[in-house]
Amino acid sequence: MSRLPDAMVSVEGLTRIFGSVAAVHKLSLEVARGEIFGLVGPDGSGKTTTLRLLCGLLRPTSGQASVAGCDVRTERERLRDRIGYMPQRFGLYLDLSVEENLFFCADLFGVAGAALEDRLQRLLRMTRLEAFRKRPAGQLSGGMKQKLALMAALLHRPRLLLLDEPTNGVDPVSRRDFWTILYELVQEGITVIVTTAYLDEAERCNRVGLLHLGDLIACDRPERMASHLQERCIQIETSQPREARALLQQHEDVLSAEPAGDAVRAFIAPGRDPARLETLFEEAGLGPVRVSQIQPRLEDVFIALVRKQASPQRVRRPGEGLDE
Repeated sequence: MSRLPDAMVSVEGLTRIFGSVAAVHKLSLEVARGEIFGLVGPDGSGKTTTLRLLCGLLRPTSGQASVAGCDVRTERERLRDRIGYMPQRFGLYLDLSVEENLFFCADLFGVAGAALEDRLQRLLRMTRLEAFRKRPAGQLSGGMKQKLALMAALLHRPRLLLLDEPTNGVDPVSRRDFWTILYELVQEGITVIVTTAYLDEAERCNRVGLLHLGDLIACDRPERMASHLQERCIQIETSQPREARALLQQHEDVLSAEPAGDAVRAFIAPGRDPARLETLFEEAGLGPVRVSQIQPRLEDVFIALVRKQASPQRVRRPGEGLDE
């Protein structure tokens, strides 16, 4: 199934249906060893369902998945020892201290003695929680709780780390610290798959997969994502950005138009001349404007791709819908 000789994850046609809803639809992708792979999408795109399929918590309706050398259908017990999974919601005991929660998780994985103490010291130092090892988890800040959950997932030295929106609702400083830790882990040979709705975080990944309504609509390095669009990205600088955006959204040449500070960013159909829009603004009394072609950001590309998927011309497949 794998085309990469060093693939940590190899998925082909993976599908999960809940009732009449296809939460994940014919997903095919590979994740190389030692990379940070980001699954990016809005709420309801299928990110959480995908992670649960990869770690064996959900059985696929159809398709195949090999994760850390294990078949997710038939080798779930062996898979558990090779991966670390951090769910979106904090799942440890609030009335236990940091240290007590880690001891409990260590018991589950059979980590004990000198090995446990060495790993605890290293993880506490890495997360800068040494001074808080006796504090109850319920008294930790949001960022500290996420670091504690990360330590619990790393105690048994997994080959693959699966993180479900680990920095959601976390302050900027803690987000930065969290990503510093992830880079250190990758340097030690751990592979990371992380889901996020933050596109600035997606740009930190080696590769990114964009999910929408359970479909993988693009997968590439962040800097190459623009190559998945034939449309041209333009920026309109005007003193009336709100009116300019409304006008663009009604024009047949424009796929999408979004605010960008005091300007408007838009994607126009291939082969269309941006100069036509200057005339449009002048005729509408919104001039003067400056229209220039620019290199789209990942955020621009993602919005444009989702807009294309949601266009009236797109036929929805049976059972298609939103589910996390």
